[in-house]
Amino acid sequence: MKTITLKLPLLGLIAGTRAMLGAGIALLLADKMGREERRVAGWVLAGVGVLTTIPLIAQVFGDDEDAPAR
Repeated sequence: MKTITLKLPLLGLIAGTRAMLGAGIALLLADKMGREERRVAGWVLAGVGVLTTIPLIAQVFGDDEDAPAR
């Protein structure tokens, strides 16, 4: 198993993007707003969640620039 060490700000960003994605999906499925408002807000939040996750995934699983050379 691979161990990954994350700094607290990065962990907060990951959690925030997951929350935006979840909120967007919840709005798409909820009946509290008008249909068109819900649809627009849901897609915007879901899109922001997905788009901001991509660079975070690359940072977490990409090359570790801070690691000492072997």
